Amino acid sequence: MTLDLATIRSQFPALNRPATFFDNPGGTQIAKQSLERISNYLVECNANHQGVFATSIASDVILHEAHSAMADFYNAPNADDIIFGANMTTLTLHFSRSISLDWNPGDEIVVTRLDHDANVSPWVLAATDRGCKIHWVDFDVEDGTLKLDDLQKALERKPRFLAIGYASNALGTINPLEKIIEMAHAAGTLVYVDAVQYAAHGPIDVQKLDCDFLVSSSYKWFGPHAGILYGKTQLLEQLFAYKVRPASNQLPYKFETGTQNHEGIAGVLGAVEYFEWLGKEFGSEYAAGLMEQGYTGRRLELKKAMAALHTYETDLGRSLLSALNSVPGLTLYGLNDPNKLEQRVATFAFRIKDMSPQQVAEKLSENGIYVWNGNYYAIGVTERLNVEDKGGMVRVGAVHYNTIEEVQRFQEVLIKISKG
Repeated sequence: MTLDLATIRSQFPALNRPATFFDNPGGTQIAKQSLERISNYLVECNANHQGVFATSIASDVILHEAHSAMADFYNAPNADDIIFGANMTTLTLHFSRSISLDWNPGDEIVVTRLDHDANVSPWVLAATDRGCKIHWVDFDVEDGTLKLDDLQKALERKPRFLAIGYASNALGTINPLEKIIEMAHAAGTLVYVDAVQYAAHGPIDVQKLDCDFLVSSSYKWFGPHAGILYGKTQLLEQLFAYKVRPASNQLPYKFETGTQNHEGIAGVLGAVEYFEWLGKEFGSEYAAGLMEQGYTGRRLELKKAMAALHTYETDLGRSLLSALNSVPGLTLYGLNDPNKLEQRVATFAFRIKDMSPQQVAEKLSENGIYVWNGNYYAIGVTERLNVEDKGGMVRVGAVHYNTIEEVQRFQEVLIKISKG
């Protein structure tokens, strides 16, 4: 069953305005299920944690449901493996302190130049504090793919830790994570995965990946501003938590420091419920194969949703790639092969002639098309591509509520811009 875009777009109130949202890599529009959860929480059970009165009890029920929903979304073994926080960056900075506590001078860690800085600087800072050596893994500037040979050489040194992205938020490249994690574990290396850019585009299964930690931010996949981390139970139990003294020592609360953004967590639950609805409505043709893989219940519906939207987004990405390649004077960075769309998400970065990315973004905005310009905190990418001091790049990113018609209009406007 193909996606019914009119029905899907009706689930996003913000799409009623006359604008084309291609700024999705920086943050998607919110689904109405998420909005309703936020509103209902604030009206019906707005209270602090672990009280004996009705609204606090109801609040704790919602928080538990949200942990369970995210365990389903990540296919984590249990809800206690899920940690909520303000966003991926804040969670990573928090966990970098705990994870690096037993690093010793002379130990080694690995980061990549393809990653968002939120999965680089926290580890570089921690390694510097602990006197550790930092290895940088490069990417191929021609196609934006990680240099696995470089990674293998770094892993031969038996580093303590590897920080790696699921998909590049700048170039759209999807890293071959199963292979990378297997390589890292063979070297005795822990793996921390930034899935922020990938989570809106494809299924996540932390058990299949066998990653040690994985984190995303729900505002990149149709929810509110919140971060959600998965960690293997044994590791979470072993790690020291930097927290105030009265806070619980039990998972997951030992890492959820202070009063959380409860309404935001409720909104995350709503975003997962949106995916569940999507799977039920449009994912039936994928059910049999996913059931054979062992998915049941809500986990099955979520994987059906991701399979359905992935199929549609492949066509959308092909159209977007074709549109960009048709623009005179446009330089596209990263994978540019329509036969390799499975190796990327529909996030593309480009420059046009001698125009600054800000100029291009402003002209697109004047035509009601929203895109990002700059480095999007992927400063390792823009530095490596020698565009950081030139204003970075223009970034356009599609998700499953975007349409082919929007791509066609984007193409028409961009061609006019390129012709002055």
